[in-house]
Amino acid sequence: MMTKIALVTGAASGLGYELALLLIKDGYDLVLVDIDESKLKEVKQLFNKEFKNEVNLLVKDLSKPDAAQDIYDEVKDLGAIDVLVNNAGFGLFGTFANTDWKRESDMLHLHILTTTHLTKLILPEMISRKSGKILNISSLAAFQPGPLMSMYYASKSYILSFSEAIANELKGTGVTVTALCPGPTKTLFQETVSSDCSENKISFNMACATDVALYGYNAMKKGKTVAIPGAFNKLLSTIPRFISRNMATRIVRNIQEKNRAS
Repeated sequence: MMTKIALVTGAASGLGYELALLLIKDGYDLVLVDIDESKLKEVKQLFNKEFKNEVNLLVKDLSKPDAAQDIYDEVKDLGAIDVLVNNAGFGLFGTFANTDWKRESDMLHLHILTTTHLTKLILPEMISRKSGKILNISSLAAFQPGPLMSMYYASKSYILSFSEAIANELKGTGVTVTALCPGPTKTLFQETVSSDCSENKISFNMACATDVALYGYNAMKKGKTVAIPGAFNKLLSTIPRFISRNMATRIVRNIQEKNRAS
């Protein structure tokens, strides 16, 4: 029996690590991609102690324009990719007029261009085999505008919309696309958002990365298109349907000011 292969971006920690762990437990060989070489090596060492599956590492800055093509060129000889997890991402806090464009540009390249391009490169082979699963990590932020994290919210909205659209296009092909939309989750993500506040001040709805990953993984296996972990998060995702977008935007602004402003 041929071993299946899963490719996971942002795999050195957080949701990426937890999803990689679930995949290798299910018997997948892994291609783990991250910018953090030392943490990637730690993950490989940890997995090699417990599992016999092959673990391949790619150290890549996924915000670079050619990142997806570089990854594809390096993995295409390993065999068919059966599962693609587009997980890598980061946030940025501040008013759009004052945030750093280079950082924002990197975010857009990572969340939108690399995610889309890597999917574009791997998807045709899945379709030809009539088998494959794609898990794109979006966010609860995808459901409304997000003042003080405007580019992050907008990019996560793109991931959700893109995932839903191609999931519809792929019906009947044997390939599924799932958008995982978690709320606040305890990962290293929080440390990249704001230099003034490295963790959420509002923590009552903070989820565990292990639980979120398991929820998303199970949703992916079932071929579910949109996966929102947690009853409270499901409720929050529906609020913009019942109040004006202007009010929803004001609420998010108020939460962000209380949550992250120094």
